Amino acid sequence: MIIMIVSPCISICKTDPKTGYCYGCGRNNDEKKIWKQEDTSDQWKIENLKTIKARLSGWQLESFEESYTYKIKNGISLFKKSLKNE
Repeated sequence: MIIMIVSPCISICKTDPKTGYCYGCGRNNDEKKIWKQEDTSDQWKIENLKTIKARLSGWQLESFEESYTYKIKNGISLFKKSLKNE
């Protein structure tokens, strides 16, 4: 059984200039590049998801979890869904 690990991008692509982490998904630019590489292992992706969740807190973590869960189930982030409904 093949399990596809969905990218943590939730379409809120703005980088905090102080930390270098994306406000939406908590990744840095290097991590974003690694996610796109075909040879990136599922194990690396699972560990990276744990890492980025540890970076986020409060409302930011809650927002990420809600949108990422929605994306896994529906194939689209909540942000992109809201754009479709406008």
